[in-house]
Amino acid sequence: MRFLQGEIPEYSYEQARIVVLPLGYEKTTSYAKGTANGPQAVLEASPYLEIYDEELDAEPFRQGIFTLPQPEFKNNPEQDFETITKTVLPLLEDEKFVISIGGEHSITFPLFRAFHQVFSDLSIVQLDAHADLRDQYQGSPYSHACVMHRVLELTENVVQIGIRSLSIEEAQLIRQKGIRTIFAHQMYQGWPDDILDALTENVYLTVDVDFFDPALMPSTGTPEPGGFFWPETMAFLRKLFAAKNIVGCDVVELSPIKGLHAPDFTIARLIHKLMGYKFYL
Repeated sequence: MRFLQGEIPEYSYEQARIVVLPLGYEKTTSYAKGTANGPQAVLEASPYLEIYDEELDAEPFRQGIFTLPQPEFKNNPEQDFETITKTVLPLLEDEKFVISIGGEHSITFPLFRAFHQVFSDLSIVQLDAHADLRDQYQGSPYSHACVMHRVLELTENVVQIGIRSLSIEEAQLIRQKGIRTIFAHQMYQGWPDDILDALTENVYLTVDVDFFDPALMPSTGTPEPGGFFWPETMAFLRKLFAAKNIVGCDVVELSPIKGLHAPDFTIARLIHKLMGYKFYL
């Protein structure tokens, strides 16, 4: 299924500036399961979006949207991560704006690895409830709980926002590495004005949906209370896209709940907003 299928013209790959990449990869989820079904749920919700964005006074689909089929996974993390990186590299060479839909958060590492090979001076913004900085978790260095530790092996240009769950070892690593980590409790009276100061010009964005409060986003494997809501998140993302060159995005960890459609629709709407912010700010 395509993003906005039936609501917009069917663009060819050559015509499209935006490529949607479904990555329903799930191997290391440690609490509730179901992220493998996230991309399909988002794609199925997307035709019910209004294609006009009233905030931007624009129809983002006019940039052309092409949805790739999901690559085949072998149930081997090293091979599967290599598949993801090799899938994305030619898209970047063709100057496509790639938005990936997870799947568990571990996919951000092979995605970022592809962008890191193409874009110089690249930093990453992580919207998340969890630090995801463990070196290993449950015996695997490729766990969703380790994804940002793997990213740190490529760059230390990392900004974490909304963190409210981590181990003491992760807290020590944040101090040791000087990672710009903005904890949720530091944001309740207002988001810091200097968030963007730690970022380079080229930025990759990863959004774990558990960044949002469970009242808005119950459909995730490891929900954490004290999260964030739509207005303040969109205000930040608008500011981010206006100030920096966002080269690509992923949205991960949606674990659909049967019969509960609002979270699926919310993430489809988020992805649509990211498209609009990229091309109409």
